[in-house]
Amino acid sequence: MALFEARNVHKRFGDHVVLEEINLSFEENKLSGIMGPNGAGKTTCFNVLTGRYKPDRGQIIFDGQDITGKPPRVIARLGVSRSFQVMNVFNEYTALDNVLLAVPDVRSRGFNIFHDLPNDVDCIGKAELVLAKVGLAGKEYAQASDLSYGERRALEIGIALAAEPRILFLDEPTAGLGTESTAQLAEMVKRLKADATIVIIEHDMQFLFGLADNINVIHWGQVVAQGTPDELKANKWVQSSNLGKLA
Repeated sequence: MALFEARNVHKRFGDHVVLEEINLSFEENKLSGIMGPNGAGKTTCFNVLTGRYKPDRGQIIFDGQDITGKPPRVIARLGVSRSFQVMNVFNEYTALDNVLLAVPDVRSRGFNIFHDLPNDVDCIGKAELVLAKVGLAGKEYAQASDLSYGERRALEIGIALAAEPRILFLDEPTAGLGTESTAQLAEMVKRLKADATIVIIEHDMQFLFGLADNINVIHWGQVVAQGTPDELKANKWVQSSNLGKLA
């Protein structure tokens, strides 16, 4: 049984149909990809899956529970975490503080979130472990604004991981990265996928084909192809499109 599913999802804005009868299935402990050309509906799809937009019809199922139309904060508490295409970090805080704010034990304090936090060895230890996982060991007390662009991308993924999600959605994680930083990110994601369920929207086909267990191709707001990287490389539609050339 899939951990996360979209069933016959439809989304429109005014007269413009963006998603039409989208069916997706993400297996636990697998890395799934969503790819497609610009304007295909990928980011809208991500926003529907994670609760930012409510679908006009269809269902979103997480771990057997219907979460269709629930607010993002409710979906996040259930174990769904995500990054954003536009980076979302607190520049004035250290890397450690950014991650600490996402640790569940810290968030549960509400308005007392900073109470005695510098002495909370357990939470600090969890945050330090997350930073190490994303390649930022030794950068704990660096201000986020002083990190390189690639390190800030890694920090954003660390913030999403700190929430201890059952499933992690990454929206265009290579956006703005150079060749070396993209390679470093690929190595980090390879480490993370060993014990995480990950879904990635990505425009870099080489990056995605090198990591994903399964990939869904969205075009004209519909899923036009699904399969393993090898299956998609052999798919006639993919071969005849620019996506095939990139892959």
